[in-house]
Amino acid sequence: MNYYVKRVIRSFVTLVLVITITFGLTRLMPGGPVDYMRAKLRKQNPNMPSEQIDQMVQAYVGVKPDEPIYVQYLNYVTSVLQGDLGESTYYNEPVAQIYAEAIPWTLFVLGTAMLVTFAISISLGALLAYKEGSRLDSAVSTVAIVMNSVPYYVAAIVLIAIFVTNLGMYPLSGRTSLGVTPGFNLPFIVDVLRHATLPMLSVIITGFGVQTLAMRSNSIRVLGEDYIRVARLRMLPTSRIANQYVARNAILPIYTGFVIQIGFIFGGSIILEDIFQYPGVGYYFFNAITARDYPLMMGGFLIISVAVVIAVTIADLTYGLIDPRAGAGGDSSEAY
Repeated sequence: MNYYVKRVIRSFVTLVLVITITFGLTRLMPGGPVDYMRAKLRKQNPNMPSEQIDQMVQAYVGVKPDEPIYVQYLNYVTSVLQGDLGESTYYNEPVAQIYAEAIPWTLFVLGTAMLVTFAISISLGALLAYKEGSRLDSAVSTVAIVMNSVPYYVAAIVLIAIFVTNLGMYPLSGRTSLGVTPGFNLPFIVDVLRHATLPMLSVIITGFGVQTLAMRSNSIRVLGEDYIRVARLRMLPTSRIANQYVARNAILPIYTGFVIQIGFIFGGSIILEDIFQYPGVGYYFFNAITARDYPLMMGGFLIISVAVVIAVTIADLTYGLIDPRAGAGGDSSEAY
């Protein structure tokens, strides 16, 4: 079977399993969302008829408790495919609407931070490979190792202490300031960047280390390959050797990890967005956990899982375009 077809089918099966697991957590877990919502509604409205309570449970959780389990599953899958994730019990708004407004902001902060981290890591790692053994190599490698061992949430707290508490240079919470008119205008753009700067820096300064060292190691390994020596003996331009031979082969393992890491943007934003009180996917997911808002929690779990599956699929499909051996199922004899 074709390389791409197999991976698309595998991703589809994974998505079905994710939806199924989410349904199981929603409906079958003892003391789970359905039982919790029914008990909460009955406590708030002791005289409410059971039929009305079940209708409200269905509105919040997205399933009808009195229907057979297979019917509930089909209804749940249909609702999810239609974008209906239930209604938040904490915010009293549709879960899909809450996350639809939050996703662009999380993608903006974490996505930009990861792209900047990737660019810095690739450039710096390649430079260190060419400067192997120099003082620059030793100094930057040491800094990369130290920063890689620091959790991003620790860096976030330090940045808040320095730039918010002591210097007052940046705001602590929110996506924008009150009184700033949203739109494509300079004051709004500057204000958005001011609110996003510290969360981005937290990810960048703690995330560039491992990728930089990986790029350095891969580049050093590639520089020692026979085809690099042959290219130099053929007097090929240094720029061509660096771009077409060294960079392309050294970046392959890092590229896959980077694309997969994009899928973890939403999951990795939970603690970061709570620290900075930045209303993104992670912020609402954390609030859902603390408030026992099961519809919002399950919606967040579904979004995070789907994002990871999509990222892994993109990594699989695009890796085959970069490395022909992957498109041939890993058999180099078929690729050439």
